[in-house]
Amino acid sequence: MENPLVVLIQVARAFDALGIDYVVVGSFASSIHGEYRASGDIDIIADVDFRHIEPLVATLKDEFYIDDLTVRRAIEQGRSYDVIHLKAIFKVDIFVPATNLAKQQLARRRQYKLDPTEEQEIWIASAEDTILSKLEWYRTGKEVSELQWRDVKGIIGTQASDLDFQYLHRWAERLGLLELLDRAMKDSP
Repeated sequence: MENPLVVLIQVARAFDALGIDYVVVGSFASSIHGEYRASGDIDIIADVDFRHIEPLVATLKDEFYIDDLTVRRAIEQGRSYDVIHLKAIFKVDIFVPATNLAKQQLARRRQYKLDPTEEQEIWIASAEDTILSKLEWYRTGKEVSELQWRDVKGIIGTQASDLDFQYLHRWAERLGLLELLDRAMKDSP
């Protein structure tokens, strides 16, 4: 049985080999920057375009379920698609960078070595962009997800002295999330 980190490393290697820019986002990224939280999948923003589809499918097909038509439609429609690790039955959600925030996450990503036994470094969204993305998901979900809110507060509490607050405030204002950011800052330890 493969663990999620092994699955992530396999996908990251495929993206790197094909020259596809990617960044890990979602709860995996918030666990890197804040408090650990188990999740049933890994979320990745990947700049996959039509020329990448055939080689990506060829690279992943032995270990993953991946459907070329689904990938093509997701690119055309600016939405996400899944690849599923066959042994682990573990899902990786891949998002097309269709929003300004998604493009920022790609532009500001940082590399981390997550497994000391592996040479592979993984591109992870910055703490600031992870906060913004989590706040956006929290707002989209009608501000009821305790998991999203806890992730935001965990990152702020863990990274407080290292956060770029000017960047956070500028983007929170641009995204209409400033009052949520302010509330999260007050609620964080």
